Amino acid sequence: MAHGAPITAGNGPAEGYHTRRVVRLASTAAMGGFLFGFDSAVINGANTAIAETFDLDSGVMAFVVSIALVGSAVGAWFAGQLADAFGRRRVMLIAALLFAASAVGTAFPPNVEILMLWRLIGGAGIGVASVVAPMYIAEIAPAQLRGRLGSLQQLAIVLGIFATGVSNYFIVQLAGSSTSEWLLGIEAWQWMFLVMLVPAAVYFLMALRIPESPRYLVEAGRLDEARSVLESVFTTDQSAKVLEIQSTMDGAHKSRLGDLRGSRFGLLPIVWVGILLSAFQQFVGINAVFYYSNLIWESVGFSQDQAFFTSMITNAVNVATTLVAIALIDRVGRKRLLLVGSAGMVATLAMLTVIFGTAPQVANATGGTEPQLVGTASTMAVLAFNAYVVFFGMSWGPVVWVLLGEIFPNRIRAAALALAASANWIANFVVSTAFPPVAAQSLTVAYGIFTLFAIVSIFFVRRRVPETTGRSLEQISAAADAQAA
Repeated sequence: MAHGAPITAGNGPAEGYHTRRVVRLASTAAMGGFLFGFDSAVINGANTAIAETFDLDSGVMAFVVSIALVGSAVGAWFAGQLADAFGRRRVMLIAALLFAASAVGTAFPPNVEILMLWRLIGGAGIGVASVVAPMYIAEIAPAQLRGRLGSLQQLAIVLGIFATGVSNYFIVQLAGSSTSEWLLGIEAWQWMFLVMLVPAAVYFLMALRIPESPRYLVEAGRLDEARSVLESVFTTDQSAKVLEIQSTMDGAHKSRLGDLRGSRFGLLPIVWVGILLSAFQQFVGINAVFYYSNLIWESVGFSQDQAFFTSMITNAVNVATTLVAIALIDRVGRKRLLLVGSAGMVATLAMLTVIFGTAPQVANATGGTEPQLVGTASTMAVLAFNAYVVFFGMSWGPVVWVLLGEIFPNRIRAAALALAASANWIANFVVSTAFPPVAAQSLTVAYGIFTLFAIVSIFFVRRRVPETTGRSLEQISAAADAQAA
């Protein structure tokens, strides 16, 4: 189906495109995001069972959770080089295989060390998917659709997180508890990991059926193939577009980390923007919500069933608000959404800081104190928690991945995106490792820190983040190159 009358995106008339074709290609790439979300959040339901099974204290358990993020940083670091060497599509297949292997390995670990090894391997798959999906979507999408299609990555991530919450919840309900034996004599927490085999297989089969990115094909000198792929997306002859892409590639060599060097603190300004976008996405605390929400709710007086159900509601809210972002991102613009999201997160995180700080405190097992939420305070905390997820889900969740796929010049996109995504996972690791001990001492301090980062993010977006809405990758590339010159 061809798109109707082309719209104007502010930089001349937009081209017509085949809607079903481009949505199918972007959706396939975004399926890696589903596995990304599923694998990163599945540990939330298995936390208690793993700690009991292997007799782990909170510090070791935090490392079991966060070691996947070390793998993610490593996977993201090498994903750009792999994508340039072998193509975006083949790297998607590698990610699917890593996810599948991790699903089996984490389900049947003989000891905690092997469990952590498989968590590390699964994390590498997450890191690879976090780079290749936004890269492929940005390189295949028409400018006027690129924000919405790029947001499919985040939608897939939150759907993966939601699917994990639902599957974990029903597995626990059917088995009786996360440590109870269920089907085939396998414990419930092990089934939580095994379920991931299904989306991993679907992703692998879908990735086999899509074409290579046209910009990779141009870089590889396969110009006729690149034109053919572009013409399967657009409704007009794409010979001129192939030449335009070729002119921004420079054709000298595959992008590498050395190309990112600049005069400002060793890197090009636009690379720093990507790194800081990635860092702020994590330092506002979102993954403390998704990795530890069950433990948070249990620590403030919720039963295990209530904690699982409350987390499932939060995941559903995240999905719904990502749909809102998809509807708005190409109309409102990336920068404005980030600013609205930051302002909303400041308000809701500050509210959570006050609620936890004013609630009655009781001693916990670590020697610190924890709030006990009852009555109105409990209701207000759940509402503020979900409002925070709304503001993140409509802004920083999808917009950062869209921008990372867009803002870098064609000639350095793979290397720059890999570096920025690695920074994202390193920041995620810092937050995920630091949150449990800080929260054990004071949830007020933990959420106060997240509030401060949300405040700083407003000033960063206003001063440093470029608006890319409605511009082609080649226009963005030329502007970034001019700024670096």
